[in-house]
Amino acid sequence: MKVVTFGEIMLRLKTPENLRIMQSDGFEASYGGAEANVAVSLAMFEDKCAFVSKVPNNPVGMSALSAVRHYGVNTDYLVRGGERLGIYFFEKGSNIRSTNVVYDRAYSAFSQSDVEDYKWEDILEPGDIFYFSGVTPAASDSVCQSLKNALKYCKEKDIQVVCDLNYRGKMWSKEQAQVVMRDLMQYVDVCIANDEDFEATLGIHAFDGDLSTGIDQIDTYKEGMLEITRQFPNVKSVTSVLRNIRTVEDGEWMGIYYVDGTFYESPIHTVHSLEAVGAGDAYGAAFVHGLINGFDPQKTVDFAISASVLKLMIQHDFNVVTEDDVFKIMNSKSTNLSR
Repeated sequence: MKVVTFGEIMLRLKTPENLRIMQSDGFEASYGGAEANVAVSLAMFEDKCAFVSKVPNNPVGMSALSAVRHYGVNTDYLVRGGERLGIYFFEKGSNIRSTNVVYDRAYSAFSQSDVEDYKWEDILEPGDIFYFSGVTPAASDSVCQSLKNALKYCKEKDIQVVCDLNYRGKMWSKEQAQVVMRDLMQYVDVCIANDEDFEATLGIHAFDGDLSTGIDQIDTYKEGMLEITRQFPNVKSVTSVLRNIRTVEDGEWMGIYYVDGTFYESPIHTVHSLEAVGAGDAYGAAFVHGLINGFDPQKTVDFAISASVLKLMIQHDFNVVTEDDVFKIMNSKSTNLSR
């Protein structure tokens, strides 16, 4: 059994320190992307995983491939071709100035990939788990069709599907997202929904948009989670990250998990983050790790949120932590990570 993730990996160019993009005369290069981040986390937890994507057959594409392979991710199904690797520019915020991301991913090798590039019958097998996020179908119509082909194959072969709704307003509108994601939800078994994801992708209210009071809205989150299972009865469980964000660096984080008619809540973690990127992917990967390793529901959500807040202390996209690292946070008597 393996976890297969399908999505785009990009070159990440970050300004030094807290400089704005317009101020910077140089950028720090690394690689990342939602499904690549999840795959690396799972490999760090020593789970068997494969990342499916397309990268150009040039040194930049090979470097991106090597970045995930370095951590033990299977890249045998990664397609080589196309003209360019997508890029995102990362500008780290501070205090009341928010972090900013600028995408340069149009006409990337992944977005221009064809449905024939992915032979799902050779990639997926019974017992696997297939993981995707809402970023993937937003990449292009052809990628969306490739994803739907994978999901149909999963349904035929009874392969479990995990979806992180993961709305990105810089990639598509809420109206576009809802048309696509509501259609894809018929294939989903486990749903991850955070903050605006509920309404932006499914038209289901759960969150009023005020990140400073996310945890305080836990009751409406729970109602939103229940509504997902009502509208999409194939969805067996839903999980969410709730946050009270004070500044870019400071806030409180917790996870909730609904399964088999019961809600499970993690402790609230008070954090001072180093770099608030990839924490949602870290949560999703750790959550899947709990599922495939037989953790009970409470342990699963506790482990997932501990991995997520630990990612806030780690630079670059990948959450390079082991299972033991996460357990140390999870089992600590203190949930204050600001020290």
